[in-house]
Amino acid sequence: MRLFFQRDGHPAADLKVGRLRLVPITPAMLAAEEAHDPEFCVLGRLLAARVTQEWPPVHWEPHVFRFILRQFEERPDTVGWHRYVLLCDARGNGKTLIGCVGGFPRPEGDVEIGYSTLPEFQRRGYATAFASALVTWLLKQKGVVSVNAQTYARVPESVKVMERCGMVFAGAGDEPETVRYRRLR
Repeated sequence: MRLFFQRDGHPAADLKVGRLRLVPITPAMLAAEEAHDPEFCVLGRLLAARVTQEWPPVHWEPHVFRFILRQFEERPDTVGWHRYVLLCDARGNGKTLIGCVGGFPRPEGDVEIGYSTLPEFQRRGYATAFASALVTWLLKQKGVVSVNAQTYARVPESVKVMERCGMVFAGAGDEPETVRYRRLR
């Protein structure tokens, strides 16, 4: 796999939490997804992981590819802020792509994150584990002073993930009926 380097010349390393591995998304991975390979063979090879028929997540739409690529170009310091989530088997040999998590810069050192877990892997604590790992990692990055996320108030599972990541209610979100939670450094 080709390494994707951060501004300081060091590769963006995987984040590991238990059996989860958060792999930095690269332009090659995005290109493999955007190619509309129905079996996701190329993406699976790049990740060295199994990609199920449930992929991609519900909100992983074509504009997401362009958004992430634009962020890489305009803000190279954000490499590693977008990650695929792989679940390793008990021996650590086989891996399955189960979700994604990512963040983008907002004004005044704030980063907004989003996360998604494929339906087969929901309600097992994975979203909390990988979102919490990313939040912790982001808060260690230069210039980041807070991390926030938004969801619909009617999605209590998402609210619980944010709370378990150490975020507290911070008011209304950007869209009608959404709420925002935030964690400070």
